[in-house]
Amino acid sequence: MKNEMYIILTLIPLLAGCGDKKEAARGTMPVPEISVASPVVKDITLTKEYPGYLSSEKTVDLVARVNGTLQTIAYAPGSRVRKGQVLFVIEPTIYQDNVEQAEAELNTARANLEYAQNNYARMLEAVKSDAVSQIQVLQSKSNVATSQAAVSNAEAALNTARTNLGYCTVRAPFDGTVSRNQVDVGSYVGGSLQPVTLATIYKDDLLYTYFNITDNQWLAMLMQQGTAQQKDTLPRQITVNLGEDGIQPYPATLDYFAPNVDLSTGTLNLRARLDNPKGLLKSGLYVSITLPYGKESQAILIPDASIGTDQLGKYVYVVNDSDMVRYRHIEPGQLVNDTLRQIKSGLSAKEQYVTTALMKVRDGMKIKPISVNHESQTSNH
Repeated sequence: MKNEMYIILTLIPLLAGCGDKKEAARGTMPVPEISVASPVVKDITLTKEYPGYLSSEKTVDLVARVNGTLQTIAYAPGSRVRKGQVLFVIEPTIYQDNVEQAEAELNTARANLEYAQNNYARMLEAVKSDAVSQIQVLQSKSNVATSQAAVSNAEAALNTARTNLGYCTVRAPFDGTVSRNQVDVGSYVGGSLQPVTLATIYKDDLLYTYFNITDNQWLAMLMQQGTAQQKDTLPRQITVNLGEDGIQPYPATLDYFAPNVDLSTGTLNLRARLDNPKGLLKSGLYVSITLPYGKESQAILIPDASIGTDQLGKYVYVVNDSDMVRYRHIEPGQLVNDTLRQIKSGLSAKEQYVTTALMKVRDGMKIKPISVNHESQTSNH
């Protein structure tokens, strides 16, 4: 019994000594230095993003409208061409012969008309002396009318023959970019019964993008602007961004507002126009449209990289007056200048937040705040 009591008594000072060492270790742990900053406060333009696709101002199929063998392809596929430039030639021999034949038939009809008119004039003189009968005069007059109709038919036939001959040469209807040919040289095309597509030309020096906004968004924009005048509701100058990340912005102009809301979708259709003089942009490219719709004065902004995400949404770490880190949920707004994020609620202009190293801090942690300015924040991100 004495031995058991001795063992217990000797353990007590050992345990007490371990606790003292832990407390000493805690007291010597350095407080981490963490970068903090105050939000940027300034007026911003409110915008919304809408998806869309680019489309050419005009898209026209170049077709063969006559029968024959394709003799020539006079352009490089995918190249830009000028209005009136020859692109395809279909064998014109038969159609040239038809033109010459129609010209000959027209000359014959005109000669017959001239003879009938002269004969009618002589009949009118002869009837005065009773040298011919009235019946002969009427027959002569009828021959003139018949000859005039023959001339009209011959002229129409010549116009048709010349039109068909013109169809043998396919020209660019406007400046644009031409797709690859759908028919090879030497192939026979039967375009007289149904036009055969040879290629497609795109007028792409001017591009359009159509997009839809919901009726609720439209009404919100009206309220934001404080006007019911449609043309004054949205600015004409907007931005079209290429790619899913909007890596390349292009200036554009709103030039069309649908006169009504589509009842089936509840959206209003808008169109933006952008210049493409060198043809660098292509029809069908995915774009996002940045549509300004209002102003926000004294908006609170922080770098987007300073915002964390968890299952409950977006958050920041706020540093209080005691240099204590506090976890705070926020309501983020739109991205400004690709780096700053508008904070709608959850952070005031006078508070400080942790700018970087979000994984190194936690709620309730004591830190040594190192203040940084906005320029150094954005440069580091």
